[in-house]
Amino acid sequence: MWVMVKQMTDVLLVPAKDTLKSRTSVEMQMAFVRQGLSFLENSYKNYTMMTVFGNLHQAQLGGVPGTYQLVRSFLNIKLPGPLPGMQDGEIEGHPVWAVIYYCLRCGDLNAAMQVVNRVQHQLGDFKTWFQEYMNSPDRRLSPTSESKLRLHYRRVLRNSADPYKRAVYCLIGKCDISDNHGEVADKTEDYLWLKLNQVCFDDDGSSSPQDRLTLPQLQKQLLEDYGESHFSASQQPFLYFQVLFLTAQFEAALAFLFRVERLRSHAVHVALVLYELRLLLKSSGQSAQLLSQEPGDPPTVRRLNFIRLLMLYTRKFESTDPREALQYFYFLRNEKDSQGENMFMRCVSELVIESREFDMLLGRLEKDGSRKPGVIDKFAGDTRAIISKVALEAENKGLFEEAVKLYELAKNPDKVLELMNRLLSPVIAQVSAPQSNKERLKNTAVAIAERYRCQGIAGEKSVDSTFYLLLDLMTFFDEYHAGHVDRAYDVMERLKLLPLSQESVEERVAAFRNFSDEVRHNLSEVLLATMNILFTQYKRLKGAPAGTPGRPQRTIEDRDMQLRGQARALITFAGMIPYNMAGDTNARLVQMELLMN
Repeated sequence: MWVMVKQMTDVLLVPAKDTLKSRTSVEMQMAFVRQGLSFLENSYKNYTMMTVFGNLHQAQLGGVPGTYQLVRSFLNIKLPGPLPGMQDGEIEGHPVWAVIYYCLRCGDLNAAMQVVNRVQHQLGDFKTWFQEYMNSPDRRLSPTSESKLRLHYRRVLRNSADPYKRAVYCLIGKCDISDNHGEVADKTEDYLWLKLNQVCFDDDGSSSPQDRLTLPQLQKQLLEDYGESHFSASQQPFLYFQVLFLTAQFEAALAFLFRVERLRSHAVHVALVLYELRLLLKSSGQSAQLLSQEPGDPPTVRRLNFIRLLMLYTRKFESTDPREALQYFYFLRNEKDSQGENMFMRCVSELVIESREFDMLLGRLEKDGSRKPGVIDKFAGDTRAIISKVALEAENKGLFEEAVKLYELAKNPDKVLELMNRLLSPVIAQVSAPQSNKERLKNTAVAIAERYRCQGIAGEKSVDSTFYLLLDLMTFFDEYHAGHVDRAYDVMERLKLLPLSQESVEERVAAFRNFSDEVRHNLSEVLLATMNILFTQYKRLKGAPAGTPGRPQRTIEDRDMQLRGQARALITFAGMIPYNMAGDTNARLVQMELLMN
């Protein structure tokens, strides 16, 4: 099969940007027919050699090595006895026309000429015609000779009893295309060889329809008129593939082969070869059927949906073997989808999201912030663009933690911090527990903060300040939940987020407008926790014995006043900020403040 593919694609590529133009050019089509014939002739010569060497006793191979001796020995096996109706005598015990036919079938015109020369006195004008045919670069007689030969054929030979003579004349004169020569060409390959020999390209108007076979006519006959059932394609898939491929119907051949499960991988790999050689006619739309016809194309032209072919093939193993799938997607690097997006990037992005093999495919971040390459580095020059694309895809699918890692790989600190803020905001007020969501996100955030600090990386100002504020609030809540109220209080005092005196209320209300939503969402929890800290400190103060030498009464009263003043400042602040807090926040704040009075 691959010998055939190599032979059929071994044509001089016509330099046309448009594959359709080059595929339908006369030079290219003539080359395909030449290559198809050459393949069928070489295959047949191999078959005759196998037959002869498998039956040496009966074949009686001898004489000067060459096609003529091979054919003579082959006929010892194939036509052992005399055949009725053979014309123009014999050569070494075999009918002349049979020997000429099999020399031609093996693709050796010189061997056939050798026979013609030996018996030329029995063949009339044939030697002249055959010499002209042999010397013609495109195996075609001149219009005058062709007309004479066809006239002679119609008058004398059409009803001849010698099937070999009829076949040779029809082949050289490209005439009587309706005769399938079943007695001689009993195999599909022989039929195909005869028909390809009769295909003609130049229309000088001298041929009548029964003597003119064009390549599109032959293609239509095989694909549409005969079709799969005629060739028993389901029983002999390779034969039908060969029929279509040798008549340059590559797309139809591949679409058929792809439907056969066990031969599917061959279909894909042949398609890749044709695609790389720019010989494949691709569908213009990605939503087209696997095999389609497009308006404006010649009627026998079919197009293959190359992108769909590859996607269907890789679907079987992309989740289990993403490295392998990547090799196939690389072929799509110059293809675009209907939105104009690069197909390679799109497939890589989907592959990474589906397989979740982020590190293996895209690389991973080392502790020092350098990137360890992934499989993608083999294929793409601009890995950052691909990683950014996958990151965006992950973000759109709500996979924020994965997106954070990817944006870090793509060196996009703004997006890293923006997403981290979104992830941290809902969890900072929660109680930390080992293996919890909060603990994992906290570790990630701290690692990012340390990396960025060491490397001097910063994001856009507001995103950056929100991130570090959320980290500090997380520390505040961790101290608070652990019962370290004084330490928690110190953190809050340092943050200057809430007013801890009546004088600073307005300033803090004004500053509040600059905080991002991620911070504001936590305001209720922050206020309640801070009020709770003040209340705890107040209770502790009240529980202490009245004035002692260590703590004079006066100091205790001042501290009492300060705590109540701070509680009142919090309530004033909560009432002044333009933000709706959780339903009962204000009520709970007021209740605690009352308990302190």
